[in-house]
Amino acid sequence: MLGALVSTAAIAAPPPGYSGNPVFPGWYADPEAAIFGDTYWIYPTTSLAYAKQTGFDAFSSPDLVHWTKHSTVLPIGNIPWAKKALWAPSVVENNGKYYFFFAANDIQSDKELGGIGVAVADKPDGPFKDMLGKPLIGAFHNGAQPIDQFAFHDSDGTWYMINGGWKHANIVKLKPDFTGVEPMADGTVYKEITPDQYVEGPLMFKRNGKYYFMWSEGGWTGPNYSVAYAIGDSPMGPFKRVGTILKTDPKIGTGAGHNSVFHVAKDDSWYIVYHRHPLGATNGNDRVTCIDKLEFDKDGNILPVKMTFEGVTAKTLR
Repeated sequence: MLGALVSTAAIAAPPPGYSGNPVFPGWYADPEAAIFGDTYWIYPTTSLAYAKQTGFDAFSSPDLVHWTKHSTVLPIGNIPWAKKALWAPSVVENNGKYYFFFAANDIQSDKELGGIGVAVADKPDGPFKDMLGKPLIGAFHNGAQPIDQFAFHDSDGTWYMINGGWKHANIVKLKPDFTGVEPMADGTVYKEITPDQYVEGPLMFKRNGKYYFMWSEGGWTGPNYSVAYAIGDSPMGPFKRVGTILKTDPKIGTGAGHNSVFHVAKDDSWYIVYHRHPLGATNGNDRVTCIDKLEFDKDGNILPVKMTFEGVTAKTLR
């Protein structure tokens, strides 16, 4: 009965003109935020037991308020080596194609098949199909479980991937066609950039010449899950933890984390997309996707995020 009550509360109608939080119904987590053309996209994990995490849905919006569901844009049947635990998408456009990076199988050692894969499609809503027939990264490096990948396109045209669970974060340089990784200038392939208190869920963006590295701390099923950040002068850091900017609000929701961001270039506005547990939720997988404003002070520091039920107002990209 509690689950039904939580589920009903999770899809309450938003105030007029607002997106509401969560922004769409259903148990979804680890949201990837992307802008393609004049459309916002969110690619989340389907938040179920690992054995039932067998596909990805996507959601699109022209204005952050009205969202359309695109069901099963990447089914597990399109990934021949995957068996379970599909999660944490990172989706980018490159040379007219759309690439969907994902984690699969939740491997616990190098003796198992799984890790980070990549699928490709001609459109943002798929259908995506596995590109390599095997993981792109299928082993532990520097103690990092190969999960929670984030593809980052630097301003010089280089593609990187930040990834890693089990309290270790690596950065790798992707080949231009995404078929593998290649050494950096110093010969390193898997460079560890783990900041203090890092657990998982890395994200990187560049603003005013600085590299912002965000990540999640705490346990994803519990109320202490939160987001912290650091600022560096290059994608390799070094990254010194600045502080926490998103955490539980006992009046709004708990376990807020594993975030992404939207950046609207026309007016330099920023939004944080994240998941949280609704109040009263008792199952760790009862997670919903939310959007709130992301703001900076005059020195470029990220201000603490105020979680809301109302969400954000409309903003078109045209």
